[in-house]
Amino acid sequence: MRRINLKKAIVARSDTIRYINRQIVLNYVREKEPISRAEISHETALQRSTVSLIVEELKSEGLIYETEGESTGGRPPNLLRLRAAGCIAIGVSLGNTSTTVAAGDLVGRVLRRETFATDPDRDATVARIAASIQDLIGTEPAIEGIGVSLPGLVDSETGTALFIPYFKWRDWPIAEQLHEILGMPVAVDNDANAAALAELWLGRPEIRDVRDFIFVLVEEGLGTGIIFDGQIYHGKTGGAGEFGHMTIGKGAPVSCAAGSTECWEAFASENAALARYAQATNTPNEMSFKKLIDIAYQGDQAAKDALIETAHFLGLGISNLTKGLSPEAVILGGNIARAWPLIADELQSTVAQNSICQGLLSAPAFASTLGDETGIMGALSLVLARKFSSVVPA
Repeated sequence: MRRINLKKAIVARSDTIRYINRQIVLNYVREKEPISRAEISHETALQRSTVSLIVEELKSEGLIYETEGESTGGRPPNLLRLRAAGCIAIGVSLGNTSTTVAAGDLVGRVLRRETFATDPDRDATVARIAASIQDLIGTEPAIEGIGVSLPGLVDSETGTALFIPYFKWRDWPIAEQLHEILGMPVAVDNDANAAALAELWLGRPEIRDVRDFIFVLVEEGLGTGIIFDGQIYHGKTGGAGEFGHMTIGKGAPVSCAAGSTECWEAFASENAALARYAQATNTPNEMSFKKLIDIAYQGDQAAKDALIETAHFLGLGISNLTKGLSPEAVILGGNIARAWPLIADELQSTVAQNSICQGLLSAPAFASTLGDETGIMGALSLVLARKFSSVVPA
């Protein structure tokens, strides 16, 4: 049972109850469309008149629409669907080498996008992001806000990047800067947290009813997003989920972003897999991770071995997380999800072998279905999740 947070508690006035009921109806349409008013009333125990009032309100806002269903002998039912047409959110996925800005609709589909090199000067990066957003939205009238995902430690409450290791950026008020330029609400979070949110709202069907899971984002670095009770767990000042820097061994093939050769990131990231391949083939470490996966599927044994060894260390880290947090599932995201058929057996067997005891089942591990869209889908989800959330806005 969740204890009430008295510092953030909102008294349940009549408008609060109306808002929560509205969000319930909206989410029923989102997840079970096409659905009739009668079905929503039956499922929620809300009065038909209440459902109809909410439906009319959502229709007037352009969020849902009605279509005529098939007749089963009587009058055809009117069925409700989510109106996905048109841009409603802007996502910004800032990476170490490139940044993607995209406009998305109500169901998370990317409608327009631009990708450009990330400038080491953060003010230049903000200016380029703002210019790209202005070009993408044009005269769009219904943009709900901007979501920004960043590869580092983020205070999501203030929208401040506390530390971006790759660029050594500290205390960067990116939300404030973008809001001043564009005049729109801006939500900012760590990239792994944003990816976990995208998995919760837009990802694989197996996770739709899961309330507690861990998302492991494998890129040049390695991060984790924790979903507890259907929401991101941030911890104090956004520091939760930095499991990429937990100690896993000694003598990793690469250093992590902080310079250690003992942490999980140094053993299980894309860079670690590429370093293993370069060492095995005695070649320069100049290949992309996508290329490594491609040649592994083409039969290159050294590439397969590099991926499988990386999967072993991913499994070790995941086994530690499941011991401490006992999630319902673990999702593996990033480009490595493409290699799932090659690495699944090694990863899952490592997790099972390192469980506390044979009788205690470890959490199932899945590959994310978001593919190489993980970053931008995460950024868009920072806006879309607020649209569908039952949390009463302040």
